[in-house]
This record gives sequence, C-alpha cells and structure tokens, in this order.
Amino acid sequence: MPYLGTAFFERDVLTVARDLIGVELVWKGCAGIIVETEAYSVEGDLAAHTATRPSAREFVKKQPPGTAYVYFNYGMYWLFNLLVKGGSQDGLILIRALEPTCGIPQMQQRRHREKLHELCSGPGKLALALGIDGTHHGLPMAGKGRPAGCGLLQPTSAPYEVVTDIRVGISQAVDFPWRFLSRHSPHLSVKHGKVKLPAKKSLS
Repeated sequence: MPYLGTAFFERDVLTVARDLIGVELVWKGCAGIIVETEAYSVEGDLAAHTATRPSAREFVKKQPPGTAYVYFNYGMYWLFNLLVKGGSQDGLILIRALEPTCGIPQMQQRRHREKLHELCSGPGKLALALGIDGTHHGLPMAGKGRPAGCGLLQPTSAPYEVVTDIRVGISQAVDFPWRFLSRHSPHLSVKHGKVKLPAKKSLS
C-alpha cells in the first residue's frame, strides 16, 4: 500500500477529515485504522487553536501540509493532529480514534489495558498507545522528510460508512458538524449521536 503524499493534505480541511476515515496510521512498529477525526478550520472557527494561539497560526503558515501538530491537553494528554493547507480551507485535523492493527502487545503495555476497543478509543489514549509525545510536534507525515516507519497508508478495504457529528469537549463553535466517524466502529471515543450540545444560558 502506498503512503499518502502531501497532495492528499492540500485540500479543504473538511474533505480531508472525512477521507482520513479508513486510512491506516503507521507509527514506529504500531498501527491502526483511523475511525474518528475532528476538523478545525483556520478561519471562522473559534474552537481552533488558530483562533487564540499565535504559535498555531505560525505553525500553519510555516509548515508543509501533512505535518504533525502535537500538543499537551489539560496537562494530561498528548493529542495528535495533521496540518491541512493549500486547498479552499486550511486547518488542523485531530485524530480521535483508531482501530488497532499492528503492535498491539506494545499498545496494551503502554495503556495497561487488554481489550482492543479500549486501546485507542480517544485522542489521548491513542497517543499514549502509539508512544506519541511533544517531541513529535512538527514531524512530516507525508512527502519529503517523512521518517521511515511513520506515515499514512491508503486503504485497500471497502469504504467505511462515514457519518458526521458535532465535536467533543469544546466550548466554542459547538454546533459545527465537523466530527467524522465510522458509524459502526466499536473503537470510537464517543458513539454517533451521543455528544450533547451545552444548554443555552438564560437571558433572564
């Protein structure tokens, strides 16, 4: 199977986020099929890092498409994202869940879990399972400079049934249907239709 090149990431961020479902993320002896993503747009998305973090805007400006954007969330978990730029809408895509395919014993050891559906069913979980941390921020995942043993493999199986949903755990732009998931996967962080919009504050 060929690895995805930079052209894959030179498209609209929503299109890429959808098309990543079914792609296999390969990472230093471990791998998993992407079953859940979230898109964050550089423009018009208050939930995106680029809305509040100058460093994120600089990252988008300077780095090539397909670069890993890794950050520490809530002082607890590393989260793995991919840069999309050059299309009609630039942005970052959070990889939220994987179906483990390779290196499972190592994932189980890192996660202290045995059941497959518990290993990578969330962005913090999958980063821990794969061994991703802040040292991997800025790593090319496509094109020139992509390290051996890391990359994104084009799917060879039948297309997944992809559905959209609202994003998880944010307080801005909460109603954007920019989470993409394989409908029937047991490895999702949150099942389709289970994320609830926050209650609107009363004006009285």
